[in-house]
Order: sequence, then C-alpha cells, then structure tokens
Amino acid sequence: MITAIVMISCEVDRIPEVAEAIADIPAVSEVYSVTGDADLIAMVRVKAHEEFADVIADRLNKVEGIVGTSTHIAFRTYSSHDLEAAFSLGLDGD
Repeated sequence: MITAIVMISCEVDRIPEVAEAIADIPAVSEVYSVTGDADLIAMVRVKAHEEFADVIADRLNKVEGIVGTSTHIAFRTYSSHDLEAAFSLGLDGD
C-alpha cells in the first residue's frame, strides 16, 4: 500500500462539506480538519502510484470548495507498534 498525505486549502465556509465529500472517495482513509497552513489533511492509500492521478487529480481536486492542494507521498510508514518493536529489548514487562 502506498500512502499520500494531501494538504488541502478550501473555502472556509465549506470545510465540513468538503471534508465529507473527500471522505466519500474510496481511496481516502481519513480526513482531518486541522490548524496551520492547510484546512484539511487527507490520507490517501492506493496499491500503485498510477492510482494517485485517478484519486487526487481526477476526483479529490475536483471537489467543490477546494482552492488548492499539496501532495506528499510517504516513503516509509512508522507506527507506535513499529517503534515499540524496534526499541524492544526483549524483556518481559513486570
């Protein structure tokens, strides 16, 4: 699975509707309303790089109310589970 993090700027009065429309796109796993430079962040997960064009350019970017996006493709994923395994010393937690 390949993950892209999409930073989305949208019309402020349409944030909830834009978020819901993006969340309805099949390859979108989560949509977050955030503070900072972006209004929303969407996590897009696909099996092949070529699918990003279908999902992001052809569907996500065409949602009414979006004024701009910035896409970041993840090289590697780290989760708390992965980090626990990496730093585990093999000792039983007593």
